Amino acid sequence: MSPEILSSLKPQHDFFVGIDSDGCVFDSMEVKQKEFFIPNALKYFELWPISGLLRKTWESVNLYSINRGGNRFISLIKVFDLLSKNETVKKHRILLPDTNLLKQWVATENKLGNDTLRKFVEKHPDSSLKKILLWSEAVNEDITKWLRNIPPFENVKPAIEKIIKAADLVVISQTPSEAVIREWKENGLDVYTRAIAGQEYGTKSEQLKHAAGGKYDKDKVIMIGDAIGDLNASEANGILFFPIIPGKEEESWKIFINEGLPVFLEGKFLGDFQKNIINEFRRSLPENLIM
Repeated sequence: MSPEILSSLKPQHDFFVGIDSDGCVFDSMEVKQKEFFIPNALKYFELWPISGLLRKTWESVNLYSINRGGNRFISLIKVFDLLSKNETVKKHRILLPDTNLLKQWVATENKLGNDTLRKFVEKHPDSSLKKILLWSEAVNEDITKWLRNIPPFENVKPAIEKIIKAADLVVISQTPSEAVIREWKENGLDVYTRAIAGQEYGTKSEQLKHAAGGKYDKDKVIMIGDAIGDLNASEANGILFFPIIPGKEEESWKIFINEGLPVFLEGKFLGDFQKNIINEFRRSLPENLIM
């Protein structure tokens, strides 16, 4: 997947809306993490003795903190770093995967997906790294095989139908492209988008840069997301941000339809409106992680 696909998009409207997928449009974050990511981590990393602790730590990192919605490999590093400091893990001498090479790869690669990791593993045939790749591939295979019929949150489709009357809509995601495209197609939402970008297109910040950078006035570009990473990507590009607050998704979409979108199109989004909703968003995602 090439970011040039996003760069080649030509504006059809004066406004641009980037929109995240998992946990923002679809109520899929919890089911993916709890039923696919965690069970495969238990199996591939053989962490049965600390299954409860792994689940608690994993959910804290991936669902209930400022790290929510991060790239799976970066999140994996955070989970194992936290577990390595846990007294139970130390006491029972639980063997955790060596993530040193993974950290090296994360620091030097901007397309953090299975394809690029596979190439890195070929050059660095480390057993822990191979196991991490197998885990990630298994997660994708299981989600593709089993996960179906996850509908969008209430108020999403009406919001999208209003958005596309005035703005170009592009999906900005760190979900693998195959999965995010399939989920949008299953719900008939793909027809509303100019493009659907997954992790193979680079970071969210890079996706926004390629899709919207230099094509629209900055105050006419907005990102909608449910994670701090979405906010960070917006700030890196100097654009606006509207949060879908975890646990208040349907309410957030209703607010966007009734308040957010109108003030965005009127050029009045920046200022108190954005400040207040971002402050509420930050309060919903604590910085403290379970150790």
